[in-house]
Amino acid sequence: MMVYDLTPAERRVWNAYPRGQSVDFRAAPDEDASTGAGWGPERTLRASVLRELLISAPQEEGQIAGLKIAGARITGTLHLRYAVIEHPVGMHHCHFDRAPDLYGSRLRQLNLRGAVLPAINCDTLRVDGVLRMTECRVRGPVRLGGAQISGALFMDRAHLTAPNDTEPVLQLNQAAIGADLWAPGLQTHGEVKLSGADIAGSVNLHDAELNQPGGIVLNAETLTVAADVLLGCVQARGAIELRGARIAGRLALSHARLSNPGGTALHASSCTIGELWLRKGPPVDGILNLRRSQIELLTLEPEMVPNQVLLNNLSYTTLTPHEPTERRLPMLERDRDGYVPHAYEQLAGSYRRIGDDHAARLVQLAKQRRHRATLPWYARGWGHVQDATVGYGFRPLRAAGWLLSLLAIGSVAYALHDPRPLKASETPPFNPVFYTLDLLLPVISFGQENAFAPAGWAQWLSYLLIVTGWILATAVVAGVTRTLSRQ
Repeated sequence: MMVYDLTPAERRVWNAYPRGQSVDFRAAPDEDASTGAGWGPERTLRASVLRELLISAPQEEGQIAGLKIAGARITGTLHLRYAVIEHPVGMHHCHFDRAPDLYGSRLRQLNLRGAVLPAINCDTLRVDGVLRMTECRVRGPVRLGGAQISGALFMDRAHLTAPNDTEPVLQLNQAAIGADLWAPGLQTHGEVKLSGADIAGSVNLHDAELNQPGGIVLNAETLTVAADVLLGCVQARGAIELRGARIAGRLALSHARLSNPGGTALHASSCTIGELWLRKGPPVDGILNLRRSQIELLTLEPEMVPNQVLLNNLSYTTLTPHEPTERRLPMLERDRDGYVPHAYEQLAGSYRRIGDDHAARLVQLAKQRRHRATLPWYARGWGHVQDATVGYGFRPLRAAGWLLSLLAIGSVAYALHDPRPLKASETPPFNPVFYTLDLLLPVISFGQENAFAPAGWAQWLSYLLIVTGWILATAVVAGVTRTLSRQ
């Protein structure tokens, strides 16, 4: 392209490029690029001119070239497919009439801050520095699948929409980012796809608004993050998919609002997470799925637990905040899989690790009661007996209470109505207390039971005490055996 074919606006950019000088067409620093469709020729640049400039413009000795323009209207399609550009490219606060095509290209650095675009194709893009899309407004898909970015990707306060839901609005699947994905305040209307991405820093979506009602707002299956995933104060209207993700630091959902009525709001199964925070927010509106995940620190406030959860084979080392069992157990009762023994064992283990053995026993007792409800009607009777007598072995003092109560009843009854001796000449003196103990204790004998024979109602009382003693002894043995087997 000859220089004399350029418009005055294009000539300014052409002359500034070899020295890396900035060309700012804006009338004011806060000018809105969304009005760029009406900008005149004095600030309009042809995409073909920019392509020629980036690929083959002459260099000036001793100068560092670079494209640095602001507030321009760019017409036509910027075709840079497979291009290798050694100098930084900055087109911030520009208005693109058509979607740029940077598929497979390699750039030193790309700055699109504040730009307005119909879409952008950057699949398999390679950036040796930073890709900045801060405050961008894109009306179509942002394709960055398989991109390799050595530095950070900035998308803070960007606004991304898609004309339909057939394609994700942001595609970062299989991308590799050498630093952070920095996108606080991001607003999306459509699916954000991060599946298979590898991020060496953190993912910051603090205060983001993700909208895809009835669909997936964030698809991050098998995502790998070396630091944190920050979703504090996020508003997600749709499902967050994190199945198989590996997050070394925190998955922070403090003050988050997760809503996907009738479906899964947070799917974090088969994940490995350093810390998961669900705190200070309203109840999750949808299903919480944490099946088969491994979490070092689980911060889960009961107020955020939804009506339906999936916790089978969830493993966690520490559970905070420390809450009484009556606030934790309802979560296990909401499991869609029904009775899940592993969930009770995990909760009991978390109490034991902090020295709260009483709470751990209450969880184990709740587990046995929940298990009893799953048995056939004819098998539940013995469970009720063990529960009433010794609390399935977790309340052994209850057996002593039963024993003392029955001992008191029998002692008073037989003291008022002495049973007749079987052999008066050989019978020891009658003792109502030891006679009652003889009836209650199946093994120990004090020589009273075989020496006296009650009659009438006292005889029926003796039968009741004998049967009750056997039931009590059997329940105690079953409870002790269960306790020893756990230890």
